[in-house]
Amino acid sequence: MEASDMVIRVIFLSQSMVGVLGNSFLVYKYLLLCFTGIRLKFTDWILQHLIVANFLTLLCKGVPQTMAAFGLKDFLNDFECKLIFYLHRVGRGVTLSSTCFLSVFQAVTISPSGYRWSWLKVKSPSYIAAGVYMSWILALIVNINFPMYITARLNHWNMTSLKEFEYCSSVRHDKAFDTFFAVLVISPDVFFVGLMLWSSSFMIFILCRHKQKMKHIHRSNFSLRSFPETRATKTILLLVSTFVCFYTLSCLVQINVSLLYTPGSFLVNMASVLTACFPTVSPFLMINR
Repeated sequence: MEASDMVIRVIFLSQSMVGVLGNSFLVYKYLLLCFTGIRLKFTDWILQHLIVANFLTLLCKGVPQTMAAFGLKDFLNDFECKLIFYLHRVGRGVTLSSTCFLSVFQAVTISPSGYRWSWLKVKSPSYIAAGVYMSWILALIVNINFPMYITARLNHWNMTSLKEFEYCSSVRHDKAFDTFFAVLVISPDVFFVGLMLWSSSFMIFILCRHKQKMKHIHRSNFSLRSFPETRATKTILLLVSTFVCFYTLSCLVQINVSLLYTPGSFLVNMASVLTACFPTVSPFLMINR
């Protein structure tokens, strides 16, 4: 056994175990809060959708990839390959949209009353709630084509027309079709990332301006009242920056895997590792903050 194979196995196994445990702990904490009758904030409701999306990503990508790294290559049939690839894409899309809505909602929450969109403070929960449900529907629709081109490795009827992905395969197309399909799939992602970056930039601007004001106002009631919101804003900014970092790296690797006629195992494994990074790290960011 090569040392690189052992490293890949340890990485996949660690990501799967740590990610599932972290998200399970958050589920336990939320269930405990619900049973004790504590009223959850609206941001907690968005985070619950993020946790579900994290589970989909880890269970449908991390676990099969871990099994493949330990030598189980042909353990999925055709239907199972189509299903886990589809659910993984849906979970990935909802992770992006949930993080975006979390950032937008917090930006609206901390915006001063003098801004034009301050009236959204009252109506933003209903708008964003509808947006979160619509993001699930959008992810289900946009990724509906993925199962059509995914097949099990057991179907070796024509290896020249298949692109290998460790435990499943996909049908090869010409680069023009792959480019068109990639643009179609990534369009909603570009919109959500742009919205996320705009809302995050606005929150940073508000926090910096608030810090400047607090230099001249010592121990004011406003500063004490705004402390929980400031802490929540910094937590969300940490989540967003972590997501954007991992998402950008993952996209770059995924584009190479999609466009290459025969992607190497290193690129395929790297894409899987980067995809599982945010679902693994994000619950511990939330627990720590």
